[in-house]
Amino acid sequence: MKSWLSRSLFLCMMFFSFSGKGQALRNHPNEAFDDKEFTRYSVYYNSLITGNMTAGEATIEVKSNKEQFNGRDVWHIVGEGKSKGAFNWFYKVRDRFESFVDKEAMIPYLFIRRTREGGYTKDDEVYFYHDQAFSESRKKKIKIPENVQDFVSALFFMRTLNLNNFDADSNYFIDFVLNDSVYNSKVKYKGTEVIKTALGTFRCLKIAPMMATGEVFSDAYPVTVWVTDDKNHLPILTEAKVIVGSVKMELIEYKHIKNPIESKTD
Repeated sequence: MKSWLSRSLFLCMMFFSFSGKGQALRNHPNEAFDDKEFTRYSVYYNSLITGNMTAGEATIEVKSNKEQFNGRDVWHIVGEGKSKGAFNWFYKVRDRFESFVDKEAMIPYLFIRRTREGGYTKDDEVYFYHDQAFSESRKKKIKIPENVQDFVSALFFMRTLNLNNFDADSNYFIDFVLNDSVYNSKVKYKGTEVIKTALGTFRCLKIAPMMATGEVFSDAYPVTVWVTDDKNHLPILTEAKVIVGSVKMELIEYKHIKNPIESKTD
């Protein structure tokens, strides 16, 4: 099986102009999350060949961290994805992604990737030099725009936004670095919806991030994400149409959430 499938299992939860000048760090408010937040998701894959099957599990944790970058406090955010059950038997996945994110500016200083997908292996570290407007991985140095994200920090940055940040067309634009390239993604707000899960019923905001088409996605907006309609903006459910079949991620556990989950109705 091609590596696009296992990558999509983890990437779907993750919600996604150049300048050569030095960049002053912003002060971006965050009421959505804090240290020690932990979430666990079940990942399901569905296709005509396999039917609906449990494909794996993903966790995201904001670790307590005393480390600093450039004398500034950071969050250490760790996301892990692994296959399980029958899916694990024929295509083993063990992925780990880490991001060290400035607590005030909400921008990353270091992104770490450890990918193990069947016979495919990729390790990388990306350092972000925002004051000099470039990032550098093991293989490449590239120019970056102000306040650029990696794909882990992008998810948490989007959680800090409210509807006032979206324009009249209900869109928000975000830059992020992936595979030594800078992407500009448009995120659409598509209204509210009530979502029932094993953890209960939640009143949610419905959003759709633009994805790069090609190896994984054939449509520019294949992913829909439902986040709680409260200060946490906690991702509850993610559904993605991939080239062959679809992937769903559902929240099954959460701990140390910053605010009361006022959107939970039962």
